[in-house]
Amino acid sequence: MVGSPRRRRGLQAVGLGVGLVVLIAAGAWGYQWWTHGRFMKSTDDAYLQADQVAVSPRIAGLVEKVFVADNQTVHGGDSLVQIDDRAYRARLEQAQAQADQGRAAIAQAEAQIYQQDAQIASAQAQLGGARAEARFAELEAVRYTQLAATGAGTGQRSEQAQQNRDQARARVEQTSAALLAAQRQAGTLQTQIRQARAQIEQAEALARAAQVDLDSTLVRASIDGRVGDRSVRAGQYVQPGTRMMSVVPVQDIYLVANFKETEIGRMHPGQPVTISVDAIGGKDLHGVVDSFSPGTGAQFALIPPSNATGNFTKIVQRVPVRIRLEAGPEERLVLVPGLSVVATVDTSGATVVTSARGENGPGVSAHQHAEASEHAQP
Repeated sequence: MVGSPRRRRGLQAVGLGVGLVVLIAAGAWGYQWWTHGRFMKSTDDAYLQADQVAVSPRIAGLVEKVFVADNQTVHGGDSLVQIDDRAYRARLEQAQAQADQGRAAIAQAEAQIYQQDAQIASAQAQLGGARAEARFAELEAVRYTQLAATGAGTGQRSEQAQQNRDQARARVEQTSAALLAAQRQAGTLQTQIRQARAQIEQAEALARAAQVDLDSTLVRASIDGRVGDRSVRAGQYVQPGTRMMSVVPVQDIYLVANFKETEIGRMHPGQPVTISVDAIGGKDLHGVVDSFSPGTGAQFALIPPSNATGNFTKIVQRVPVRIRLEAGPEERLVLVPGLSVVATVDTSGATVVTSARGENGPGVSAHQHAEASEHAQP
């Protein structure tokens, strides 16, 4: 047929051209894979997370008011829930009254001590006078006894002097006993003061504990975030530890990607990460490898697997890798914990084992790795 050889040559040229294009494309793809693609480690076993805080009361009581609504943004220190505080306020006032009672007892004992000091001084003065009288009576008794012996004095006067001496001695013993009693009474009052001070310390400790309980009736947010899983309602009776709501720090959200153990040999903190999120239309975000889990996911399971069995089968394990997100305010409005993403780590330029993770151990942050690199430079 006319023109068939020309047509065949044309088809051959087209086929050769197509083959050449395919060959060039395959070569370009192979070069791209060899120089870059083979260093990209990707996984879709990755989820956004945040260190949420469960809000629970320290004390039991009836919920009077809930100050926040579902999904509301709160800041650290904002009021969340008010619990009925009447019983705790009464307990505080009771402890304060006990402390005041102890202070009044101390004031009374100190006043009695001042009075007792005056009685002690009076007893000491009386004892001094009694001793002086006793010395004089002793001399009188000796003198009149000598006069009676020589006949210069009467026996009756001598006996009278001896009686006065005995009475003076008795007054000395009486005033001495009164002084000792007054001194011991002062010691008793000092003991009462120490006891009252101990009661005050106990009452003040009870007051501090009651103040803590009273302050705990107003539950406040400990961190910035958004309210989620709110189950508390006004009129509900709560016990200590009852989960009332959660505060999720969505502004500090991060990514945990579970890579196969065969993929983490070249990874280290500081490597760039590309993150594809379906919630924002598949738009790519960027991040940085922050740290590595100290164990595989199986090690932290509720029931870790036991591999010491005869039917053991080797299964590739996955290591959780924490990735720090670099997202703008608009993206962070959409990003919430639990979203699944696709994370791709660029491991080019790294070497197996001698990476920063191998030298410093798992869990070293990118900031720490950068500091270590700075100090290592001459």
